[in-house]
Formats: sequence, C-alpha cells, structure tokens
Amino acid sequence: MTTSRPALTDPWELAGLRVPNRVLLAPLAGIGNWFVRLQAARHGAGMAYSEMVSSFAIHYGNEKTLTELLRVHPDEGPTALQLFGQDPEIMRSAAAYVAEHVPQVDVIDLNMGCPVPKVCKTGAGAAMLKDPDTAVAVARAAHEGSGKPVTVKLRSGSVPGDTTSGIHLAHRLVEEAGVAAITFHPRSAKVHHKGTPDYDLAARLVESLPAPVILSGGLHTVEEVKAAYERTGAAAVMLARGSLGNPWLFEQLLGRREEGPSPAEILAEWQWVMDRAEEHLGAERAGRYLRKFHPWYVERLGGSKELHTALQQTATVDDARAVLDGLGAAVPAV
Repeated sequence: MTTSRPALTDPWELAGLRVPNRVLLAPLAGIGNWFVRLQAARHGAGMAYSEMVSSFAIHYGNEKTLTELLRVHPDEGPTALQLFGQDPEIMRSAAAYVAEHVPQVDVIDLNMGCPVPKVCKTGAGAAMLKDPDTAVAVARAAHEGSGKPVTVKLRSGSVPGDTTSGIHLAHRLVEEAGVAAITFHPRSAKVHHKGTPDYDLAARLVESLPAPVILSGGLHTVEEVKAAYERTGAAAVMLARGSLGNPWLFEQLLGRREEGPSPAEILAEWQWVMDRAEEHLGAERAGRYLRKFHPWYVERLGGSKELHTALQQTATVDDARAVLDGLGAAVPAV
C-alpha cells in the first residue's frame, strides 16, 4: 500500500516548531536580509532563512553585523538565522548571542555548503565536507550555545562524482550532533549552480536519514519544484534564485494563484522593495545596494536593456524611483 505525499500546503514540525507549509525561502548570501524574508512571508513562505552571517563577526561584536544582519522584523513568521564558521567555541559564543539578543530567531542554521573560495579557505562552508569531525563539533556547539534547533545546509560533495561525503556527513550531524534537519543541495561544491541537481541522490538521503530533508537547488518554476518534491520525497523545498524578483512563485506553489504577476503588480512590488531597502540602509546606501535587485524586476518586465542601464546608473533610491515613475504609465502595455 502506498501512502500519498503531504501536499506543499500541509504544515509540518521541525524539532517542535510548527511550520505552516513546505515552501521555504533559502539562505541567500548577501541578499536574505529582513525585508527579503518579510517579502517571502507576505507571499506565503512557510519559513525563511537569513543570509549567511559570520560567527566570528558576532563573537567579536562587529557593529554592522549586530545591527543590520541580525535584524528580524516582527511579521516575518518562522525564521532561521544562518551562521558560518569553522571554530566550535566561536560558534558556541555566536549562537548564544543570537539566542539572548535575537529571540525572534527560531532555528540556527549552519552553512556547510557554500562553495565560495574566500569562505572555504578558512575551513568553513563546503570545506567542512572534508573535515567531518570539525563539522560535527561546530553543529554540537551551535545547539549547546543557543538551546535552539539546529539545521545544516550541505552540498552532495566537494567535486563532481563525489556522491558520498555529503550523505555521510548528514548522518553524522544528525546522529552525533542532534541536528534537527538537513537542507540538501544535490550538486557538488565545485560546480556551484551549474549542471543538473542529482535528485535521485537526494531521494537516497531522504530514505536513509532519521531526520527531515529539505531540498534545495535547481528549483526555478512551479513544474520543477513539484516534480523534484515528488521525486525526492523531501519534507520541504527551498526557493533560492527562482524566487529572486518573483515572490509570486510561493503563491503559485501554494495554490493561491495560477498565473504570474501582472506588470502593475511587479512594479508595485519593486517599489515596496525599494521602500524597505531605504528603511534598512538609508537612501544613499540603499541606492547602491539595490543595483543587484533591479535586474530581477527588469527581467520580469521583459528585460529592457535601456531600463537596466538607467537603473545601474542611479546613485540613490530617489534616482531609481524617478526612473520607475517614468516607466509607470507604460508598464501595463509591457
């Protein structure tokens, strides 16, 4: 007798935390601040993970980290804060700080999958695939320091063809460090985001791991997400690049809408993002910061090179608003 899979709209529990559905926002390095997470929550995400935050920066009291990267909005919903670092005692200290000073955080997530060289050369991120003893010690310290559930994001391996190191480490993290769930990106660290994720490998992990597996990687469309969710048997899915400039994907996956957004909706959402960025960073800093956001919304509106160029030349949020104000009357016809 076969049992039906839970729907993406079904709630589930993560170490006693009730998560209202199975579509989550992934930790997006340099992007996933409070207003990006809030945006995902507004569109239905069951839980949102923060951008990667250095455990060393928290331990040593870096002001920008403490005041900006640890900010949580009261309306975000279930929230995980992602930390990285290779020193167990520093991680213990950082996790304890988060538990004491940012009580809105429900889960500590550990990045053991980032392939970026400047992270890996410190022994953090995906480098931990090669040092499982340290990885287990770091995860144990995060749990002991915070008293909160700990999840870990992993790659399948360090290089193409390595299909065992990620699975082996996942088992050790759960069995030896009490990790509550594993987020699994079934590509090697070497390929970054290129190539096809090995969803059959993810299914093997799901079958063997005595903890929930959250699937990440290659999930850009409704069809891709639903197919991968069914194929792997994962407990939940994480939207990453597929949600950039397209938070409506959460709504589509949760059955709240069938079609994508209208041009007017895209423009209104874009303005909301700019308003929140200015609230977060001030007009001038936000103007520079938003240059990486603008292309996602330009693409949703047809990919105009002229619009892209004009926005990349703006210095402040008001400059960007002026460009969009000029676009406003023409948007419905895009």
